[in-house]
Amino acid sequence: MKDLVIIGYGAAGFAALIKANELNVKPVLIGEGPIGGTCVNVGCVPSKKLLSIGEIYYKSRKHLKLNIYPPFFETFKEKDNLVSNLRKMKYEDVISSSDVELIEGKAKFISPHEVKVGNKIIEGKKFIIATGSSPKIPRIPGLDKIGYWTNNEALSPDRKIDSLAIIGGGPLGLEFAQMYKRLGVDVIVLEALPVLLYGWEPEISLEAEKILENEGISVVTNVNIKEIKKGSGKVIVTNKGEVEVDEILVATGRKPNTDLDLEKANVDLNENKGIKVDEELRTSNKDIYAAGDVIGSKMLEALAGKQGTVAAENALLDSHKKIDMLSVPQVVFLQPNIASVGLTEAEAEKIYRIETSKIMMEDLPKANILGENEGFIKMIIEEETKKILGVHLVSENGAEIINEASLAIKMRANINDLIDTIHVFPTMGEAIRLAALSFISDIKKMSCCV
Repeated sequence: MKDLVIIGYGAAGFAALIKANELNVKPVLIGEGPIGGTCVNVGCVPSKKLLSIGEIYYKSRKHLKLNIYPPFFETFKEKDNLVSNLRKMKYEDVISSSDVELIEGKAKFISPHEVKVGNKIIEGKKFIIATGSSPKIPRIPGLDKIGYWTNNEALSPDRKIDSLAIIGGGPLGLEFAQMYKRLGVDVIVLEALPVLLYGWEPEISLEAEKILENEGISVVTNVNIKEIKKGSGKVIVTNKGEVEVDEILVATGRKPNTDLDLEKANVDLNENKGIKVDEELRTSNKDIYAAGDVIGSKMLEALAGKQGTVAAENALLDSHKKIDMLSVPQVVFLQPNIASVGLTEAEAEKIYRIETSKIMMEDLPKANILGENEGFIKMIIEEETKKILGVHLVSENGAEIINEASLAIKMRANINDLIDTIHVFPTMGEAIRLAALSFISDIKKMSCCV
């Protein structure tokens, strides 16, 4: 019987493997598909590379007035090279240097302590399920017949397109909208709900729509898609009219990969159809843990990695570690970035007496130096203690700025902790300090050095 069996070799699975080796345990690692899972192959790495290339050309057009766009297929080849290199460095080479038994194939539970892969049965004392997620496809008449892209196909197109419709206004849909627009493609975003980025701070949703529309991306909300049919291209029939495009990208969220015969392992699912876990990542079977997207909550690569580490430590040492979910940041890698950590105003006011303050990026010297002064930063604090409860922003380099806010919430800091910390001038990171300072001063009436 193996001490630990890890199912899935993406971010969470690899983090669990590394922690197991640190604890002198040789685990069995089971996985299918490209090693590294979603993030390095068809997620964070390739999408951010394409967004980065698009940003260079966009800024050249915006600031240097050069009418240039990235070469379509060469751009995707550059992405492919990066993916291959990082997959080798961060996954294949890690496997080679690890103490692990690797089994490739699909795992199915046949009992609470056994899985079967092909004809091989693996018995384990402890298990960690880290099988990730896959695209969730809505039931739309004609969609399967006419055909569509998911993020997988959109990251490796087999042909150049001139127009793209994106169904879904969440983080993935917005990133691909800006990505393809900056590749010179006409883009329309169709969202069934009243706003983009539903569930985020309302100001964030409005700013996201403004960012896209300012770049010439059409955004239509409250859309009911009735059917997809064939025209000279692909025709989407909605309650607000028809739109014809070369291709359709479905970006309506992701579903946990739970096709493991979990009932045979006495593992329950939650309301999101992911694996139900407690705060220590233990499932309804006390010897089985779960980590990453398969849980069905926040699907974030960094969180998956942390969960894999914690799950392995709890499984092997019974250490009862937990993750502070309040301080987990999330980012939409539009340019400017959209980022959030902690509670929204609506969430916070249900629990605390709160204060809020918002500063505009146009009041930040570095934003004006860069010529990228769109956006704002909104901070939510507890009225009595001045403790920081939430930070929500739209900003150039916002993905970097949000890390300080995450640390502040993790340490349960208050605005004075940020105000008393000297920040480098001029930087975008100063925005966090200015947001804190705005609760006690009018930052428009202050000199740069204050």
